[in-house]
Amino acid sequence: MIHRVGLQPANLVPTRRPAHHQLANGAKPPKRRAYVAVYASSSTNSIKLFSPSKINLFLRVVRRREDGYHDLASLFHVIDLGDEMEFSTSPYATSDTLTCSDPTIPSDDSNLVIKALNLYRRKTLQTMYFDVKLKKRVPHGAGLGGGSGNAATTLYAANRLLGSPASNEDLLEWSGEIGSDISVFFSNGAAYCTGRGEVVEDVAPPVPLDTPMLLVKPPVGLSTPKIFKSLDLARRSAADPRGLLADIAAAKGVDQAAAVNDLEQPAFDNLPELGALKQRLIDTRNFRSVFMTGSGSTIVCFGSDSVPSFLKEEEQYKDLFISPARLITRKPGGWFAHSGLWSEGQ
Repeated sequence: MIHRVGLQPANLVPTRRPAHHQLANGAKPPKRRAYVAVYASSSTNSIKLFSPSKINLFLRVVRRREDGYHDLASLFHVIDLGDEMEFSTSPYATSDTLTCSDPTIPSDDSNLVIKALNLYRRKTLQTMYFDVKLKKRVPHGAGLGGGSGNAATTLYAANRLLGSPASNEDLLEWSGEIGSDISVFFSNGAAYCTGRGEVVEDVAPPVPLDTPMLLVKPPVGLSTPKIFKSLDLARRSAADPRGLLADIAAAKGVDQAAAVNDLEQPAFDNLPELGALKQRLIDTRNFRSVFMTGSGSTIVCFGSDSVPSFLKEEEQYKDLFISPARLITRKPGGWFAHSGLWSEGQ
């Protein structure tokens, strides 16, 4: 940003108290944050990033809470089906600008990208605005967290462009205020998530990252609130989530018995043809397991990315979204990148 004639408030960058400071009784003081003024350049800085999506290797609904939300226990993994995003600082702007390749996606304050930028400014006391270009590939209404991935990528990009005043832990914590799935993208890529999905525990990748997968999504999406409203708690799995995590890690893959998603019941009740599609994919015996991710409507075929012939030949499946995918991780301080193990149009 630029501070015209030196009269506008400075950007404020957090600084931490020295780690050796202690109270008289020997206890460490609570963490506090002070801010020092840092005047930013009026030049425009830009960054291009891959914005990933995610799948749920299993998803258990633990209980319905008093506030109407549900406590979950799920093994999330970031995947390399993703969007392309470009961010530029706008030193003279008084609002953010979002340009999206998909004209059906709103570019106003209802978009998670804009929500993320507003959140970042509020938390860090920065005043910079941004120009964002978003090239969409991840379908919406898919259970893949494409919008959540966009929001997480936005928080990371804004922080990077402004000198990284916030830590990864800060971004993870703040992200839960605007969406439950965003936090997983501040993990290393594999995470056991609880609560509404915002409580993130990093785990070692439980299966080989180069395991091929095929994502299959019908043109109709599913509304997450509607799916949870249709959930019959009496028809849930009784599997222990930690047990599922241990089974997947021990098997170095997802067998059908471990591919539990309690949201399949309401999804298939609302969209019976989705349940029929899952069964047909299982019947091909091409895949180690077949399961729905998130609240749908994407079906994950685990163990192969070969497209079954019936999906190519039958008229009822001509409008499906079909894509290969691989699991990905990131290095500390870095961001996610495509695996390079498949290409668009494969």
